[in-house]
Amino acid sequence: MLTATGRLLLEEGLPAVTFDRVAREAGSSKVTLYKWWPSPGALAAEAYFARSARVLTFPDTGDLRADLVTQLTAFVRLMTHEGAAAPVSQLVGAAQTDPHVARAWAEGYAQPRRELARERLRAAQRQGQLRADADLDIVVDHLWGACYHRLLVLRVPFDEALVPRLVDQALRGAAPQG
Repeated sequence: MLTATGRLLLEEGLPAVTFDRVAREAGSSKVTLYKWWPSPGALAAEAYFARSARVLTFPDTGDLRADLVTQLTAFVRLMTHEGAAAPVSQLVGAAQTDPHVARAWAEGYAQPRRELARERLRAAQRQGQLRADADLDIVVDHLWGACYHRLLVLRVPFDEALVPRLVDQALRGAAPQG
């Protein structure tokens, strides 16, 4: 069901994800869908998570900058080359009015992804690649928040060329080096 839902979500968008349509596409019953998901939006969110998890792994090569560039580049590619930008915009929008989507997004995607980033940043602190007093939540907000801001608010194109600059800015800051 997640495969059929993910395909519908990426090809036709969130409005196409209805329990009727998913049941038909997956060869399943609506009863099964209603049993496992509280809303079509929650099902769509889970399908997106399943589809994106393999793409958005977080490497730990020992080089924080390289790992951040790799992970953020994968995120940007997912949005720009694999068609996830519109579904993500639709899911985040739906999360504002559908508490089932909001919970699914927060618990199934945003919080776990955020914790993966914090784990990698904590490792970098232990390795001396980040200051011990660096606010890891702010670093995460700076990096991924910029991507979501461009995608959802500004609605401007962003590509892989932005990623190294974004990572460098987050790691070095805007103050003059002295």
